[in-house]
Amino acid sequence: MTDTAARNNRKVRVGIVVSDARDKTVTVEVPVSTKHPRYDKVMRRASKLHVHDEANDARIGDTVRIMETRPISKQKRWRLVEVVERAR
Repeated sequence: MTDTAARNNRKVRVGIVVSDARDKTVTVEVPVSTKHPRYDKVMRRASKLHVHDEANDARIGDTVRIMETRPISKQKRWRLVEVVERAR
């Protein structure tokens, strides 16, 4: 596998912005559904990810698409790809 093929295989998630208080950073809540190992019931959880937003484009309540990237800071390993839907 070449470098470009591995680079194009990055994780992409869709979530909702829950905080935009910091400069060039937003916090995005991404829903995660997993099956319980014993009872086989679907559990809905959410993970909060810190996302790099270069243009300070996203606002609270926006639905955004994010992509995995190299570490930008201690907590940021994701970057904003696009704002899918604006909050009303």
